[in-house]
Amino acid sequence: MGLLEGKVAIVTGASRGIGKAIAQKFASEGAKVAFTYLSSEEKAKSFEEELKAAGVEAKGYKSNAGVFLEAEELIANVVKDFGALDIIVNNAGITRDNLLMRMSEEQFDEVIATNLKSVFNTTKGALRTFLKARKGSIINIGSVVGVNGNAGQSNYAASKAGIYGFTKSVAKELGSRNIRSNAIAPGFIATEMTDVLDQNVVSEWVKGIPLKRAGKAEEVADLCVFLGSDKSSYITGQVINVCGGMVM
Repeated sequence: MGLLEGKVAIVTGASRGIGKAIAQKFASEGAKVAFTYLSSEEKAKSFEEELKAAGVEAKGYKSNAGVFLEAEELIANVVKDFGALDIIVNNAGITRDNLLMRMSEEQFDEVIATNLKSVFNTTKGALRTFLKARKGSIINIGSVVGVNGNAGQSNYAASKAGIYGFTKSVAKELGSRNIRSNAIAPGFIATEMTDVLDQNVVSEWVKGIPLKRAGKAEEVADLCVFLGSDKSSYITGQVINVCGGMVM
């Protein structure tokens, strides 16, 4: 029996990378998985079938978590289709990197809307369901950049740091209702997005990591399983780094 047997989870931005790994890991642990995507319907359908092959219910929803009404509609549809909601993983995120001197207002606003406002949107949308059930686990995916900052990523760093303040505040507000809120701060995680980077640059980054390697998306997913499960029932309001010691 899996750690998430019978639980219903939403994973936003699950069409690739860390989000995809989380959805896969949740399915392997017995969760019923709802996931969101924005672009390729064909890929989403294929991924849905892959998850169902693990023997669980799964469904993809085309939804932009950065738009409040879409997030609200998503939650309503998931509860209608699956009959419950136990876990939300707010993973949807983008980068629009640029030095502050060159960064446009649009680049800043777009990152804040997708990375930070989306977390408010889906959490707010799920609140009534969680309160009624008197339980729920909210898992917000941040980044070590939100902890340490990074040149050329002031918009991204601000969005991820904002997630941590939101996570802790929600934990304080909802703890008495048995609703937990935690965040994960991944470091350098190898995904298809990092595969296109100059390998010499990657090697230099890895040298600065005490474990001397990039992380795997599955390692972030493993922590999500733990935080979504009853094994973490006394953990809330935390930001947990998954970074090989990059941040201590």
